[in-house]
Amino acid sequence: MATASARRYAKAVFELAQQEGKLEEWSRRLAEIAELFADPKVAAVLSNPTIPAEERDALISSPPHVFDAEATNLARLLIESGRIEQAHAIAEEFQRLTDDAAGRVRATVTTAIELERDDRDRVEKELSKRLGKEVRLTVVVDPTIIGGLRLQYGDHVADATVATRLQQLRRRLAAT
Repeated sequence: MATASARRYAKAVFELAQQEGKLEEWSRRLAEIAELFADPKVAAVLSNPTIPAEERDALISSPPHVFDAEATNLARLLIESGRIEQAHAIAEEFQRLTDDAAGRVRATVTTAIELERDDRDRVEKELSKRLGKEVRLTVVVDPTIIGGLRLQYGDHVADATVATRLQQLRRRLAAT
């Protein structure tokens, strides 16, 4: 879940990208910034106020991490405001805004075993039909759920996993 400040940054970038007609470019830029800032060594340097600003700036404006001017400005802004840890959340929120504007929704289905392509397509098609939107489905394999599936999109979770049902049964038995 994105923080309020991450949502504000993402919304500002989204509005700019939408005005310029550069949603895909900004999506790429944000992903690159988030990837760089996720590196613990880079994050340690960028968030260290004892390191001169010129040295921190060189880290984002010299090879192999050369961003274009707009991405460099955003990266500097995040560094100066002490928000480098929010880069990933900003990129995710930006993607959510982009999907909403395009009438898409991202969903995650978690299963105990890898879904066959036909099953994956069927889940995607049924969810698209129910929501009236294009669905971009991500499949996660988690053997600890034992069986069944968990479907998550937006704030909605449909949990039909064997592990959850066993847990519910344990609770009922313990309550009696």
